[in-house]
Amino acid sequence: MTFKFFDKLSQDFSELLNDKKEHNVVIEVDKEENVKSFTAHSVVLRYRSSYFDKELENATTNKNNIKTIIKPNISAKIFEIILKYIYGGIVNIENTDTKTIYELMINANELELKELSIKLEIYLIESKASWLRTHFSLVYRLIFDGNDFEDLKKFYNDIIVKYPNLIFESEDFTSLQETALISILKRDDLKVEEIKIWDYVIKWGIAQNQTLPADSKEWSDENFEALKLTLQQCLPLIRYFHIPGEVIWEKVKPYKKILEEQLWDDIIQHTMSPNKPVTSLVLPARIISNPELPSRTISTPELPSRINGRFSTIINKEHVAELLSWIGRSSTIYSLSNIPYEFQLILRGSLDGFHPKTFWNMCNGHAGTIVIVKVAGTEEIVGGFNPLAWDSSRSGARETDDSFIFSLKNGNIQNSILSRVKNQNKALYFYGSRDFQNTNGPQFGNFEFMMKSEVSDFTQDEKCWCYFDPKQYYYEKPIRTTNNKFSIIDYEIFKIIKKQIPNC
Repeated sequence: MTFKFFDKLSQDFSELLNDKKEHNVVIEVDKEENVKSFTAHSVVLRYRSSYFDKELENATTNKNNIKTIIKPNISAKIFEIILKYIYGGIVNIENTDTKTIYELMINANELELKELSIKLEIYLIESKASWLRTHFSLVYRLIFDGNDFEDLKKFYNDIIVKYPNLIFESEDFTSLQETALISILKRDDLKVEEIKIWDYVIKWGIAQNQTLPADSKEWSDENFEALKLTLQQCLPLIRYFHIPGEVIWEKVKPYKKILEEQLWDDIIQHTMSPNKPVTSLVLPARIISNPELPSRTISTPELPSRINGRFSTIINKEHVAELLSWIGRSSTIYSLSNIPYEFQLILRGSLDGFHPKTFWNMCNGHAGTIVIVKVAGTEEIVGGFNPLAWDSSRSGARETDDSFIFSLKNGNIQNSILSRVKNQNKALYFYGSRDFQNTNGPQFGNFEFMMKSEVSDFTQDEKCWCYFDPKQYYYEKPIRTTNNKFSIIDYEIFKIIKKQIPNC
């Protein structure tokens, strides 16, 4: 029988960390006014971290036989957690914010503390998926610097496959690492038209060569050669033979000099004689069910049914029937077993994230949508119907007389409130500014229903609003009994689609 006393061992080593008498290493972290020094023991550092083992080999020793290691890129707060882990094998993140946990994972990986890094990576994916989606750009670009974080890479690549605009239409797309872009281009299930992928690749390549003339018609052979060299790993991943011929002439031909001569000849031959064999490698077509955004359909008669194996988090089939009876000012009372519409899930906060910009990225261009929100604290269900297409390119009020806002109270449709638009000229307000899209989501009327967050997370601050001003109102009546602002538990956006009835 073996007796193990790990708790006492951990406690003793943790106390050793506070022993200033025998230390022989000083580690200086952070920078400027935040610089802080920690004392440690070389024998502990060497055996707990291969990184410190190598650093100590090269560190200089002062007259007191103490070695100094400087790490300005690690904050004092993070390093204190790491040092406690090195000595005691314990990390307590119970009251730690998610950004700190993420930074802890990155720094632990840098210090070659694989056990800790992998544990934190799994924790973030399983417990903080919403935060990872919200901070997509921050995390995605960093994890592709090396061969680590394979689970996170898969997590993000799966998102990109479903919602490619999150990366391709982001402000900092052109700062994406080459390795990250290549990993995306390799996907057979990337839901983007091939010509758009070509456009994105060209855009990325040009951004890496800032000395290129703005007009490609003015480019020299050297300019094309520079772009070709930049894109040498990306160009073979384009599915050229699945791009329509007329688009080839418009989009690809201006850059034919960056393609191999044989490839260009084969592309031209294929556009003229599709059945004739070519010499160049022909990659398979990507699997695209929808070139824009994939949809998740709730079908009848099982409304709200399942969405990718999950039930709707907010509404039930009675709600669906109630909402449909309001659309188009209909007086029809639908039977729950025979509703002639489909609810197509465009976005769910708990799946796709609560950043306001996620709304504008994923809902842009979709018309006939209904926003459904569960209010934190009261669990009221409120929302609004927009018959127009959401437009993330231009700010301003939008006109319609078919929109409405509503409250389903706490799920009891007997107490529901319907409030139709009163001032059709200002039925909705769209935000085209990228700055406003970081804080503002959908807005109906004069703030009679709006989603907003100043920390870019609808669940984190009480900035959502159902405000009703009796002196100036754009919808018929208030949908809440209070003008207090609120945060949300979750929200969903559905596209309402008329079911196709087969001809008899």
